[in-house]
Amino acid sequence: MIPVRCFSCGKVISNYWDEYKKRVDAGENPAAVMDDLGITRYCCRRMLLSHVELVDVLSPYQ
Repeated sequence: MIPVRCFSCGKVISNYWDEYKKRVDAGENPAAVMDDLGITRYCCRRMLLSHVELVDVLSPYQ
């Protein structure tokens, strides 16, 4: 689960995750996708680039 807000600046970033993931999985350049979505701060870009989906990995242990 992606955090709702950027840890550094507090901008809401969770609403961009689905579009970002869909477009990057389709083969687009991640930097170009973030530019198109309007994510310009490096702290917010870091949140999307470094996010790892762990829900599927951890769900068997619930």
